[in-house]
Amino acid sequence: MQGLRQFVKKGFAPAIDEHYPTSDGSASAAAHGAVPVDTVRMKERRLMRHSRSLFGALVMAGAMLLAPAAQADELLVGGATISITHEEPVALSGQMRTRVSTAVETPCTATALALETRQGEKVVDQAIIVSCDLVAIRDGILEEVRERAKDRLENFDLQKLFLSATHTHTAPEVRDGVYQLPEEGVLAPSEYRKFLVDQLADVVVQAWKNRAPGRVGWGLGHAVVAYNRRAVFANGSAVMYGSTTQPNFRMIEGYEDQGVEVLFFWDAQEKLIATAVNVACPSQEVEGLSVVNADFWHQVREQLRARHGEDLLVLGWTGAAGDQSPHLMFRKAAEERMRKLRGLSSLDEIARRIVHAWEEAYEGARQDIRSDVPLIHKVEKIQLPVRQVTEEEYVEAKAEVEELSKNPANVVRMNWNKRVVDRYERQSGENTYEMELHVLRLGDIAIATNPFELFTDYGIQMKSRSPAVQTFVIQLAGPGTYLPTERAVKGGGYSAVVQSSTVGPEGGQVLVDKTLEVITPLWAEQGAQK
Repeated sequence: MQGLRQFVKKGFAPAIDEHYPTSDGSASAAAHGAVPVDTVRMKERRLMRHSRSLFGALVMAGAMLLAPAAQADELLVGGATISITHEEPVALSGQMRTRVSTAVETPCTATALALETRQGEKVVDQAIIVSCDLVAIRDGILEEVRERAKDRLENFDLQKLFLSATHTHTAPEVRDGVYQLPEEGVLAPSEYRKFLVDQLADVVVQAWKNRAPGRVGWGLGHAVVAYNRRAVFANGSAVMYGSTTQPNFRMIEGYEDQGVEVLFFWDAQEKLIATAVNVACPSQEVEGLSVVNADFWHQVREQLRARHGEDLLVLGWTGAAGDQSPHLMFRKAAEERMRKLRGLSSLDEIARRIVHAWEEAYEGARQDIRSDVPLIHKVEKIQLPVRQVTEEEYVEAKAEVEELSKNPANVVRMNWNKRVVDRYERQSGENTYEMELHVLRLGDIAIATNPFELFTDYGIQMKSRSPAVQTFVIQLAGPGTYLPTERAVKGGGYSAVVQSSTVGPEGGQVLVDKTLEVITPLWAEQGAQK
């Protein structure tokens, strides 16, 4: 450029365009090796503008090459497990009759999973998830655990801790007054509750302390574990565990979700350290026993640890399964014959199926191990419309209370009806049920919680409409009243009558829609294959 300026100062320049015309229209002076100065100045300005643009582009490119690359989120994973089995006899929860444990057949445990993503020293998001061998997470338990653990959980948002139950019916009761108990020889439920909260706080803290760089994967298998337990008869009525051998039996009310959704967690050296298994079936195969028993999740844990290491942490997550159970509804003789030929107990048979599905999922997931995944954890309080008690239901429940109150042995069923009477006397059209909703995105999967025994139809809706590749629905992250479908309410029967549910079908649809309103924006910026 400096040389070009020197040529201009002298009144001439090298030929740039030999066909450029002179001002008088005569032939170009290019034949003589020069062009007019005005023409050269115009060309110079064009070249200078081009040079400045090129220089700026080179500077920007150099800056991009020298600047550090955008930092990916680092995933930290921690976990721990603890016994929540007390050494003394306890009242067992989950039935209308009183049961006191006579032995511990298999221990009830709680397993915690701690997740955190960071960019350098900056926390991006976090979660602590605890799976408990309990029938439900009764009111107040979560708040008590948060309070007990808060001073020991450094740099953790307590609202991002939640608990869920496997729904075993052979785990301790935590509420006084539910059952008529002997004055001696059994631990008071309130005393067990204190023990439980201490243990849960300890396992939460330990899992958080155990955080270290880790990796994650997810997969899907299939296992026939759940059976819809509502039989429908010729008159349109539905009965939980109704006999399907009767001449007037017509159908099973709904379908099942036999998918087994699985999360896998590895340490930095790709050693498998934890897994979460989401099965749309409550763990209540041995629900009527008078012993402490973790039900089929114990056998699942033992079989997985035998194959993948005794320190493997296994979280059992119950999917939407309010109308499901592991109890056979038909083809019973053939199923029992095959089980006996295999030499397995019913618990071992269920575990065998779940573990086989887990291995199917693992085979795929270990080919796609991730370390730089997004973790987004949303916590919202949502309001659901309460199921209104009709006058007819009120009259029937009140009559039941009067009759059942004559015998103290009927205290559980009497209180079941009394709650309906109390609801009717204080209800208004504006009544709502407040619940805490947790929604997580972890890589390509979504996790959504609810506090109910949620009928499977609702879970299928969530999974079908979710933009995630897989959606894990975790029920019983709360006290666990049934949430039936409109179809079930019409059929009636236990689990669908007003005594069984605080929230009805209208609220169930609101729950589905609000859950998806939280899930969907987490995928708004990038599509996801279904």
